[in-house]
Amino acid sequence: MVRAGLPPAAVFAAVVGIWYAVTYWALAPRRRFLLPPPHQVVSEGFLDQRTLADILTALWGTTKVALVGLAIAAALGLLSAVLMAQATWIEHSFYPWAILLQTIPVLAIVPLIGFWLGYGFWSRTVVCVIIAMFPMITSTLFGIQSVDSRYHDLFTLRRVGRWRRLVRLELPNALPAIFAGLRISAGLSVIGAIVGDFFFRRGDVGIGALIDNYTRDLSSGPLFAAIIASALLGLMVFWAFGLAAKLAVGPWHESVRRRRR
Repeated sequence: MVRAGLPPAAVFAAVVGIWYAVTYWALAPRRRFLLPPPHQVVSEGFLDQRTLADILTALWGTTKVALVGLAIAAALGLLSAVLMAQATWIEHSFYPWAILLQTIPVLAIVPLIGFWLGYGFWSRTVVCVIIAMFPMITSTLFGIQSVDSRYHDLFTLRRVGRWRRLVRLELPNALPAIFAGLRISAGLSVIGAIVGDFFFRRGDVGIGALIDNYTRDLSSGPLFAAIIASALLGLMVFWAFGLAAKLAVGPWHESVRRRRR
């Protein structure tokens, strides 16, 4: 456990050292507000009770949006991938539109979402869904379609029906790919919630809106603290789904056994 934590700790120490070096050696004193030293970020952002309360409140608002958006994106992505895997004509009909949805610049359609749905909670949620759904579709579809043909032949010999085959063979085999897609979608959902915060300011104040406020006020210490908090949110969500993947997949899957060798 200690050995596993040493490399990340060493990288963290190196980043902090480089941060201090850039702040005090590369920047003139009058320009240090562009990159305040780490201790200033901690004192002004995390040790100041009022600022910390604002950051935690905004972070909770963003977390709610990201989790709801992720849940909807995961459900829609999983359902879409399952349907595409059942018939080639469904995949050929809808997969290009899923790709098109992914390639649309989100910032370009954010104003339209505001016009259609308003500027509150659900508008931000829709942005999360648009950004986070495609990895779920591609990962789940890949996992279902990558089942070994020998297992399909065995199920065919036993005359197992399509939906029973899906539940007992294809979805269990696709679990690692599904959770890989969930981890990617979780990070993208947090990004989508923050992007939505910048544009939709009604309802709970999100971390994106708070970052924008600090930028306008040139409050560099709280600004960097809010950015760090948003990054930690994405990291925690990613780790949570990584742990869920280990618990759900377990030691039985080939990918886990191969890692332990």
